[in-house]
This record gives sequence, C-alpha cells and structure tokens, in this order.
Amino acid sequence: MSRSTVVTLLVTAARLAAQDTPLDAFRANIAAIHARDRAAYLSRYLHTPALARVGPDGLRQGYDDFARGTGAGWPDTLVATHLRIVPVSPDVAYGVYRYRVVDSSGSARGVSERVFVRTPAGWRVAVTTAFPAASVPPPPMALVGGTLVDGTGAAPLANAVVVMRGGRIACAGSRGACPVPADADTVSAAGKWIIPGLIDAHVHFSQTGWVDGRPDALDLRDRYPYEQVEAELHATPERFYRSYLCSGVTAVFDVGGYPWTLELQERTARSTTAPRVVAAGPLLSTIDFWLNLPDQRQFIYMSDETAVRAAVRAHKAWGAAAVKVWYIMPPQPPDTARVSALVHAAGDEARKVGLPLIVHATGLWEAKDAMQAGARVLVHSVWSGPVDDEFLALARRGGTIYVPTLTVPDGYRQVAARRFERDLQPLACVDPATRAKALATDTVAPAQRPSAAAVAERSARTARTLAQGLANLKRVHDAGIPVGLGTDAGNPLTLHGASVFAELEAMQAAGLKPVDVLLAATRTAARAAGAALDSAGTLTAGAVADLVVLDADPLADIRNVRRIALVARSGEIYTRRELEYR
Repeated sequence: MSRSTVVTLLVTAARLAAQDTPLDAFRANIAAIHARDRAAYLSRYLHTPALARVGPDGLRQGYDDFARGTGAGWPDTLVATHLRIVPVSPDVAYGVYRYRVVDSSGSARGVSERVFVRTPAGWRVAVTTAFPAASVPPPPMALVGGTLVDGTGAAPLANAVVVMRGGRIACAGSRGACPVPADADTVSAAGKWIIPGLIDAHVHFSQTGWVDGRPDALDLRDRYPYEQVEAELHATPERFYRSYLCSGVTAVFDVGGYPWTLELQERTARSTTAPRVVAAGPLLSTIDFWLNLPDQRQFIYMSDETAVRAAVRAHKAWGAAAVKVWYIMPPQPPDTARVSALVHAAGDEARKVGLPLIVHATGLWEAKDAMQAGARVLVHSVWSGPVDDEFLALARRGGTIYVPTLTVPDGYRQVAARRFERDLQPLACVDPATRAKALATDTVAPAQRPSAAAVAERSARTARTLAQGLANLKRVHDAGIPVGLGTDAGNPLTLHGASVFAELEAMQAAGLKPVDVLLAATRTAARAAGAALDSAGTLTAGAVADLVVLDADPLADIRNVRRIALVARSGEIYTRRELEYR
C-alpha cells in the first residue's frame, strides 16, 4: 500500500461470530504493513466484490483489483497513531487512526478509517479510507520516560514527560507536573535522552558542500558551470533539508548568500519537513570579491558610505534577519581607516533600521573593530592570534555572541590533499548527489593537485589555525562570553547537516564541558539567529516542538549526540532511519 494507493472500501456483511476483537484486527492490519507481509495484510480484508476503498479519487470496489496492487509499493515508514475503535453493533465496528507515511516520493500525513465486520474467521475489513491532511498539525504526542535536558541549563530530569501539541511544547517536566493528556499518544523514551533540536548558526544554502559551489577553492567550472550549480541550488534547496533533520538540526542561520535565500525564511517557518531557516541575504564585503552571478550578487562591495547605507536599508526592505559584513582587509598596504569607517557606517545604519550586525572577522584587530561598530555576532574564530583583554571587554560590553566555526578550514585541507575523511561526517545523512561528489574528492582534477610540499604546508597551517581557534574558544568561554554553534556548512567538505558533529566534538576538545557545548548548540545558537528563533533552543512550555531523542547521554560525552533515535520538527516525529538516505 504505497502513498499513491491510499483509497477506501465499502461493504455489507452478515452477522457472524468471531474469536478476536476489532482492535486486534486493526492492530494486525497495521502490523502487516510494518512487516510488509502481503499475505497477512490481505487476510484481514473481506474477499468480496463489495470490498470498498475510498480516497481523494472516489470509491473503488472489489477485492481482486485491490489484491493485485498490494505489495507493489510498501511505504518506507508508516507511523500510525491515535487508533480508535467505536462499536456500531455487535457485528460491526468503526476504526480510525492518524497516519504518516514516508516513501521515495516524500512524506504525507492524513486520516485513515476502517469498517470491520464479524465473520466466522474473525473481524475483517469491509471498508477502508485514507485521506491526506497535509495542512493539519501533527497530532498531540507525549514522550515518556526519558531523561530531559531542556536547554535552559537546568539539571537533567530523569523519567520525564514531554507533551507536544499543535507544533509546540505543551509541557516538559516530571510525570507529576506533566500528566499525559487523554487525547495524546505516547512514545516510550525509556533509557534515552531528550534534548532540544540542534541549531546551526552559520550555514550557506548558496554553497553545495563541495568545490563546485566554491570555484575559488578549486576551479572545476569546465565540468560544473557555476551558473548551473547555483541555478540548481536555487531550484532545489530542499535537497539539504532532510540532511539537517537527519543530523538532529532543526533550525539554521544562513549568514550570507544569493537573494533567493531570503525566500527560505517564509517557506520553512511552519514546515515539519525542513529546518527553520533564518537568513541574512547578500553579504556586505570590504573587498570586491568576484564570486557572483551576472544578474545577482551574493557579495555587495562596500565601495563607499553611500553604497553601504543603501545596502543595509535594502536588507531591511528585503526582510533579512541581519546584515552580514565580510570583514576582509584588502591587499597591502591596508587602508584600515577607510575600511573601518565603512564597517562602522554599516553598524550605524543597521542600528537605525533595527537589524542585527553580524561579522566575519578572523583577525583580532578586525574582530575588535567589528564589535566597536556594534557587531552582535562574530561568526568565526579569531585565528590571527590570542584574544586579549580588550577583546573580552568589548564582547562583554556589547553582549556579543562568539560562534567559533572551528572545523571549516579542515575541509579545504582535505580538498588540497585530495583525501576526503569520510568518517568525520555521517554520510547516511548526506543526499546522494552531494555524497558522490564528496567521495570523488580523492581523484578529482589530478592536473591541479598541489605538490606534496604545498599539501604539507597547508596541513601545518590548518593545524595551527585549529589550535589557535581552540585556545581562543576556551578563553572566550571561561570569560563568560556567550558561545554559539556554527559550522559554515556549504563550504568544501563541510557538508550540510552532517558537519555538525565534528564541530560539536571540536568544541568539547577545546575544553568545554558537554553541557556547555550542548547549550551552545541550542539556547545560545537560537539567540545568535535572532528574534525569528526566539521560541527555539529550549524545551519549555510554549517553545516550538523541535527536539532530538538520543540513545546515549550527551552530558557524559558530546559524541553521543551522533546516536540519534528520533527527531521532532514542529511536533512531527521521525526516526533517524527514515531520515537517512538509502
């Protein structure tokens, strides 16, 4: 019974005796779908021309046609909840349940009904219906018995209950404080840990996760024309949605890309199949970077103050969540006074129009200047040297959030070495097209392969950068500066969704406790993404019902976040297996 064959059946039947109950028959009917057991499934239906199937296409009758089509396309997943039986007479019963099916064409939710009649062989289905109901919110559900880590910083709570209703958290706490409502189905989370959905506060949907989206890293435009790559990204941004959910990421902040990325904010706001996307739109750049398209720019050159202020006002009109400045010093000799004045103009105009200023600044001087200009978020580590007391004082005074983005340079190192380290990122969560390209890294463009000496130098530089980033993160965190998670996903071999685990583990390697890393990936990352995610990042009453259920304790080791059992997005629950790509 695939999604395309959800239709219903109608019938009459004599009053006959039976051994089982209608509920037993109903459960057996669903269990046969789960088991893909054609014989068991068909055995529960009346073998009669009057068997009725009703759906959006109308009424169809007859067992033989129904039987011929059964087994040709079982769903990958069938989630059946709220099974109810209503006796109509001693020999007739009405049954109904809410379903969610997942197959190769996607997922769908709806309501399915059965009319059962008593026969000498037991209760059999005489009528079956199925009607999609995509606009209906997920049914109320309760996760019961898990250890709750709610993202507020509170101590973990064992044997907890989390009730989700209407896409929101209705209650999260002890069994006494959060009784399971009568209309909610329960999912056992015994022996598991419940955490808020992860939030990646630094991604780029305008980049693929491989070099075809960044020809400045490795130019393969002869094989992958840049205009075509970007057109495909624009047409199908959903190619990465499932990768994020599969990795436990339920919200992301796109901090710079082509104008179409702004459209993703509205498209994902109420989705249960995509992470919530917040976007900053095109970047303001202190250098006239070339990686644009003929008809649109992802980098807007900060040529003078008039251009800067106009660009900030345009971002406000476009509905951007923030203004992002790519603070790169121009070639020597650096005109620091001119560039600084432009960054400060951006910060001043952002304050006037009410947009947060976020800044890419990997140099210590630039990072401090950005905070003096009003930067609310620094989306990269300081890599040029140790952060100093002035940096920390500026961050405290401005309430700046530090997003270290530690692991992205290693993707460039892997590209240079032509060696994709596939064990760092779970490829089951990566869409097949991106996965194939990533796996091709080892053999791509042999004529452009750097020398062994150049690769060694690149590796040494990457190691120094990481070491400095780790040390600065530890000092920033110890100074009480808020830290958020960000991967820079979309850059070469920093894969959408799957890269989150290496970043979490690098933050732990810097010396942060697992609980601090988890807070960075939930509550603080939500703050970094701004007002649009004000209800994300914690599991408290009223918050969006975005959560992850883990098979192991993330507070013992952040690596246990890899052990995902379930993911809920706006109250819709998915198993990790159904989110993986086959």
